[in-house]
Amino acid sequence: MSSESTPLTSWLDHPVVQAPMAGGPSCPELAAAVCGAGGLGFLAAGFNSPDAMREEIGRLRELTDRPFGVNLFVPQPAGGPETEAAVAAYRDRLAGEAARYGTELGDPGPGGHDGAAGYEAKLAALLDDPVPFVSFTFGCPPRDVLAELAGRGTLTAVTVTSVAEARAAREAGADVLCVQGIEAGGHQSTHRDDPAADGPGAGIGLLTLLALVRDAVPLPLIAAGGLMRGEQIAAVLAAGATAAQLGTAFLACPESGAHELHKRALTDVAFPRTELTRAFTGRPARGLVNRFMAEHGAHAPAAYPQVQRLTTPLRRAAVAAGDAQALPLWAGQGHRLARPLPAAELVAVLAGELAAARAALASAPSGRSA
Repeated sequence: MSSESTPLTSWLDHPVVQAPMAGGPSCPELAAAVCGAGGLGFLAAGFNSPDAMREEIGRLRELTDRPFGVNLFVPQPAGGPETEAAVAAYRDRLAGEAARYGTELGDPGPGGHDGAAGYEAKLAALLDDPVPFVSFTFGCPPRDVLAELAGRGTLTAVTVTSVAEARAAREAGADVLCVQGIEAGGHQSTHRDDPAADGPGAGIGLLTLLALVRDAVPLPLIAAGGLMRGEQIAAVLAAGATAAQLGTAFLACPESGAHELHKRALTDVAFPRTELTRAFTGRPARGLVNRFMAEHGAHAPAAYPQVQRLTTPLRRAAVAAGDAQALPLWAGQGHRLARPLPAAELVAVLAGELAAARAALASAPSGRSA
């Protein structure tokens, strides 16, 4: 771990960041519990309206006086006629799912800027009423946006999945990089969504990516991807990270806003593995393999947020039916290690495991004589 003091390190009693998990899990109660335990809690505003984001920030401020973060999704380029045709074909494919759950499919609407749920208005709100930390997923904002946030005293981070993205984020003025390995649950934060990169060999593992980014870009790094135990936190700190970001580990906490179907699935033997899929949102995301993913994942187009909107009524109907087989069960590769502990207790356990791992490393023999 770097000894360099940064605003981020001054906020943390423990090098633990609770990942922003959009769609409900990263609620104010979870973020407040993590902050109160000496970590850094995050709100996920990617799917929220500007008003909903403001409301959650207000609730979080009532629950904690500690620093916290807010995450935004960077708008995606609009697709052309080919994208529209692919979305229409996927809509036809999902007609049977709508009939199964007795619902209608959603209106996919346009792609591009409208797909970030009021992105410009959310940025304006965060400039008008600054928060300590803002991170970005799915891309890097232009330099002027990051400079405006910095001018309000807000620390900024950009999530990256490659050295090229890390260099671009530094050039744009990001203060911190969140380095996301392929092991991570939920959406992959690639800046350019390239369908040609899909497949089993896509992406880079976290430890390798950390080493590559650390050599290329001299910024504080938050490591993300499959981290569930204090020993793993020790590993990423040794590899150069300032802190570790955990999502799936906090998903099972009672304060998490994730549905109980999702929480139970993390350790259910019926869902033994994860895969990347576009089936639910149109962007690659790692989740537990269920019926919907298995049947439709290979046919889902690269069209976010159109696919996200299209499947929204299906997902709601599946929740109402208590059927986890048609839900996006986002989870990292370490999901079987999930522990349903209160968030503050989990932070304390992780800190204890980290301390034990460091002590074991310090006492290990440095080598053998010939």
